Amino acid sequence: MTIYRKAQRTGSYTAALFTLSEISLGALMLVVLGASLPQLLSSLLAWGLAFGLYTLIAGLVMAFWSGGPLGWANRVTLLRAVLVAIVAAGVWMPLSPLGHWQWLGVALIALLLDGVDGWVARRTGSQTAFGARFDMELDALLILLLCVGVMLKTPTGPWVLLIGAMRYAFVAAGTRYPWLQEALYDSLRRKAVCVWQIAALLLALTPWASGLAALLLALSALVVLVYSFGVDTLWLYRQYGPRRR
Repeated sequence: MTIYRKAQRTGSYTAALFTLSEISLGALMLVVLGASLPQLLSSLLAWGLAFGLYTLIAGLVMAFWSGGPLGWANRVTLLRAVLVAIVAAGVWMPLSPLGHWQWLGVALIALLLDGVDGWVARRTGSQTAFGARFDMELDALLILLLCVGVMLKTPTGPWVLLIGAMRYAFVAAGTRYPWLQEALYDSLRRKAVCVWQIAALLLALTPWASGLAALLLALSALVVLVYSFGVDTLWLYRQYGPRRR
């Protein structure tokens, strides 16, 4: 029994080392990408913000992943985490015109990679609940960061934060109403709304978008998001909500 327990501990240590090595490669990738974007990560504060967020994400991966190699799908998602960390740094920094375009370009690549990790998971038969949640939470974080960017870098008011906060409000409401935590059906509509949110916020942040255009783009993202959450909430209530007498 003692030998069996030692073997179990050794296996868990080895699995953790696998995960840690892949996360370390992600950190190295952050250094390489950051060094190639000097107009974007141009200060120690920017580097600190990027590494701080990546370290937080890496810690959560270590805490919730079962251990061992992440697999190709989760590696793609980890690459997106590197890009999102760079986006986070650019949100708070005053950027030159070139740095601003680099920032938008990094966010756009993070958006384009959104469907790649799911496609890789399906092609390799490696879908996991962790991978789906990892991808979804990165989407939510990217949307929230872009909302902060729209608030700070355009004349749009603080209300734009409602777009990024709605996902977290939905999760918080689930602690009060457990039926909101039930699994939802796969939905192309939900995925399209997520993509449009990020695309609309990116378009609002482009230099050629006027104040009115930025406002209308952000408003369109909010409207379709409220509609999508409304549809899902109603479906969950009908399926799992308290029985009416």
